[in-house]
Amino acid sequence: MTEDIEEKSLEFEPQVYLAVARRRYLHFAFPLLVVWAAVWGASWVLPARYKSNTLILVEEPTMPKDYVTPNVTDNLQERLDSITTQILSRTNLLHIIDEFGLYTRERGEATADEKVERMRKEVEIELVKDARNQITAFNVSYSSRDPRTAQQVTSEITNLFINENLEVRQKQSEGTTQFLSDALDDARKTLSEQEAKVKEFERQHVGELPAQLSTNLQILNGLNSQLQAEEDALNTAKQQHVYLETLLSQYRSLQDSPKGSDGGSLPAIDQELQKLRAELADLRARYTERHPDVRKLKDQIAQTEKFRDQLIADLKAKPLGESDDSTTVNPDDPQSASVAQLQSQMKANQTEIANRERAIDGLKAKVADYQTRLNQEPVWEQQLADLTRGYDQSKANYDELLKKKNESAMATSMELHQQGERFRILDPPSLPLKADFPNRLKFCGIGIGLGVVFGVVVAGAFEMLDDRIYDEKKLQSLLPVPVIAEIPEISNAQDELQRRKKVWLGWATAVLVFATILAGSALSFLHG
Repeated sequence: MTEDIEEKSLEFEPQVYLAVARRRYLHFAFPLLVVWAAVWGASWVLPARYKSNTLILVEEPTMPKDYVTPNVTDNLQERLDSITTQILSRTNLLHIIDEFGLYTRERGEATADEKVERMRKEVEIELVKDARNQITAFNVSYSSRDPRTAQQVTSEITNLFINENLEVRQKQSEGTTQFLSDALDDARKTLSEQEAKVKEFERQHVGELPAQLSTNLQILNGLNSQLQAEEDALNTAKQQHVYLETLLSQYRSLQDSPKGSDGGSLPAIDQELQKLRAELADLRARYTERHPDVRKLKDQIAQTEKFRDQLIADLKAKPLGESDDSTTVNPDDPQSASVAQLQSQMKANQTEIANRERAIDGLKAKVADYQTRLNQEPVWEQQLADLTRGYDQSKANYDELLKKKNESAMATSMELHQQGERFRILDPPSLPLKADFPNRLKFCGIGIGLGVVFGVVVAGAFEMLDDRIYDEKKLQSLLPVPVIAEIPEISNAQDELQRRKKVWLGWATAVLVFATILAGSALSFLHG
């Protein structure tokens, strides 16, 4: 039963609250009026403060970025935060406070740090952003009891923003250029060291570099061809030496034999002629008679035949029984002249063999040297690649730094000529004619809100402390048995008159409170 009663009491019943409002309107109206009057009155007592505003436009660089790229950070928010921190520093604010004589009434009471903190609270910076959330401008404002002072301080702070921005951009630009210049000097030293290492390596391995591989191969092939030619010539010279020895031996044998015993046959020369004629026949099968090799071989055959005929003639002219002594040669004897010619050819042949052997040894040494170069080429190639890679990296780093340094120098020149991003005053600091604080109309609204809350609390408190029962349903819910009959209220003319007076009093009180609040709001609106 008790739970049902509590549940019913929690239900929202508008007629119940209306009844409470009729009974407690005075408990609500008077607290509302008192609280509103206190708050509204405070707005007329508090000292007035005037706010001066200025709008600073953020101008883009006049020079297109395609021509000159700025070397200052593009994050305007960070730069503004840094500039704001510098401007609102203790040193700058104390200078402004002393220059304009701010807070003179508090000089004996407030410390310098307290004045600085108070001024920081009175300086406001509001950013203006576009649809892309980019900062296009910002407002700077300062509040003071004197409108002229507020305007002057705002103008001073605005100038600080403009000058500080120029100084910060110039310092950042010059610092970037100096840093790139120092880095470029270091890169130049590194590049010179790498270049010296490459040149020293090339000097130490002249003829062994990878770029000379094809040349070394050509030289090696040429040396191998020369070596093969020299070996062939040596073999030919050795064969000629054997041929000459055989010819001389046969010639001496024929000289020692009796005269007329087959004096017209020299087997060595005959074999040589047969060999030469076979070679001539082979060449004629491939070339014409005018070919140099054919003509050369024909001349050689003719000389050999002539030499053969001369030897045979010498043998036939030899006196019977005369012996040949190789140790004594008579220049006037034709037979001795033939022997001397053979011996001269033998010496020339031996000299040729010795020269050919020395040439072959020299060529073999050169071939071995170039073969060693080719074998070492992969090692030198790897070492040179490492040195070249370091040089190329240093060269690329140097070129990149040189490009950036030149671009940064141009950007610094642009900043010094004030053609970069800058702040421009769009709206000069205003001279406030109306006080920004206190906002009496706002105080009026706050007073109404607080008064309503306080009036509801007071009326509710009186209702809760009243133990009388005004509702029939509540009374019925408290009785253990149903109500069978009710005694209606019996009122006379006097009671009716009092009830009407009470109603008129309530309306009069409401109208008075409403009119008072309305008049105060109108006065606050007119006087700001």
